[in-house]
Amino acid sequence: MSESVEIRPVAGPVSGRVRPPGSKSITNRALVCAALARGSTRLTGALDSDDTQVMVGALKSLGFRLTHDADACTVTIEGCGGRLPGTSGDLFIGNSGTTVRFLTAMLAAGRGEFRLHGTPRMHERPIQDLLEALTSLGVDVRSEAGTGCPPVVVRADGLSGGTAEVRSGKSSQFLSGLLMAAPYAKSPLTLVVPDALVSLPYITMTLEVMRSFGVPCHSDDLRSFPVPQGVYYGRDYAIEPDASAASYFFAAAAIAGGRVEVEGLTLDALQGDIRFVEVLAQMGCQVESTAGGIAVVGGPLRGVDVDMNAISDTVQTLAPVALFADGPTTVRGVPHIRHKETDRIHAVAVELRKFGAVVEEFDDGLRITPPARPHAANIDTYDDHRMAMSFALAGLRIPGVVIRDPGCTRKTYPKFFQDLGRLTNTTYDV
Repeated sequence: MSESVEIRPVAGPVSGRVRPPGSKSITNRALVCAALARGSTRLTGALDSDDTQVMVGALKSLGFRLTHDADACTVTIEGCGGRLPGTSGDLFIGNSGTTVRFLTAMLAAGRGEFRLHGTPRMHERPIQDLLEALTSLGVDVRSEAGTGCPPVVVRADGLSGGTAEVRSGKSSQFLSGLLMAAPYAKSPLTLVVPDALVSLPYITMTLEVMRSFGVPCHSDDLRSFPVPQGVYYGRDYAIEPDASAASYFFAAAAIAGGRVEVEGLTLDALQGDIRFVEVLAQMGCQVESTAGGIAVVGGPLRGVDVDMNAISDTVQTLAPVALFADGPTTVRGVPHIRHKETDRIHAVAVELRKFGAVVEEFDDGLRITPPARPHAANIDTYDDHRMAMSFALAGLRIPGVVIRDPGCTRKTYPKFFQDLGRLTNTTYDV
């Protein structure tokens, strides 16, 4: 992979259609439910990326019969009916938060001893709240280094059932992982969230995937989740395009002007990040529902003040858009993104200042005052796929924008620069 790539400004408004790859979030949830299910599942539209590859690799290491056709975007997996085929394993999970958190909960519902470990950054990402919830359910589980982060060691003999608190202020993935494993507890299990729940749309996504595989869970207040004992059933399951990935192309229309349509998504998509188009509408863009997807038409941009807790994976996408707005943009409600692939609040602030922006950093967000004339910048990406994809968009209008380590997009969108090039009639050798 190239050490860097220089983004070429477009001569005029962009126009075109893009279909991003399948949702990472849905793919990894569907893989867990399919693995636990009774019978065979065929996933279509499945994402092939670093994050999904480590999930697939871990499931294979555990003894699941699984076929992944990356070219056809399909995965076929024979479920275990709740009885894991493996009773031990040393699992490498890269820097995939969904993989380590979902598998820790899934393995706790089984039997055996397992160790999950990853990259150095993964070993800095919090998981203690999940470990404490599992401990309360009778699981012998610990952070190997005593840091509350991976590596994680699980000595499992099933989940006891009953009631457990799951603190979810740092990540909704703790609750999602437990929800998916809960049908296989020894007795009905109710999960209670005692604090503020971040990224709520990801919980509704989890509940919908569970329902699709045959185990409905209803919560009246989205604070208490009574999960019935049950069994997932294998099925054919189609995965919609990734809404977080779609945000980059919606933002391209906002930055460069013109009209970009993302195919395969609707405003009723399972993924909450589709709501990013509402932020762009507040800034002055037009949003259109089409027969095949959603289109954004660029317009004069104005700064906004927005709480992005529910769509926090698109905070970085908004950052380059803010460079071209009339007035400052303030992002609030996202303290948890400091615990992602990097401290995303700080990283965004550092890189925006390279363009000449004035950025005030808060505990839960930042305020971006755009420069009169943004200038060229070499952008560091912090081994964070979203830094690379988001800041590349600034180069559609600013000459001399160089993205370092563009290959980090492998984590969720290996062909991002090819798709961006097709939209802008440019070839990127990445």
